[in-house]
Amino acid sequence: MKISSVQNRPAALISQLLAVWESSVQASHHFLSAGKIASIKTIVPQALKEVPQLITIENDQHVPVGFMGIAEHHLEMLFIAANERGHGAGKALLQAGIEQYGVTDLAVNEQNPLARGFYEHMGFTVYRRSARDEQGNPYPILYMKRT
Repeated sequence: MKISSVQNRPAALISQLLAVWESSVQASHHFLSAGKIASIKTIVPQALKEVPQLITIENDQHVPVGFMGIAEHHLEMLFIAANERGHGAGKALLQAGIEQYGVTDLAVNEQNPLARGFYEHMGFTVYRRSARDEQGNPYPILYMKRT
């Protein structure tokens, strides 16, 4: 697996990362309806283009299987393709985020217990809870920081 910081973000790469995002969300965000996922999917390409630091992880065939986005020291997003989950790609990405980009905090959906457990395993603890996400939807968010 190869981790790379992405400078240029051509449409083909955004499309690949959108497929990774959708695969990951389908596998982990069971609390979202198909319609809600489709709605969110329309804004993901712009988020991928605008996040200050975009880091990908590729398999041996040079195909992206995961990515994370970082703004300052905040992990904005981390998604791993469903077929790659549990094989170390998320851990490798997050370790790079911590070591190379100084990631100290993040937000995770409370209804995604596997993600919460992963972040706790990686040294993050909950310091605040919100009953709604940043868009005002009824999806509780846990704010975590590295201890």
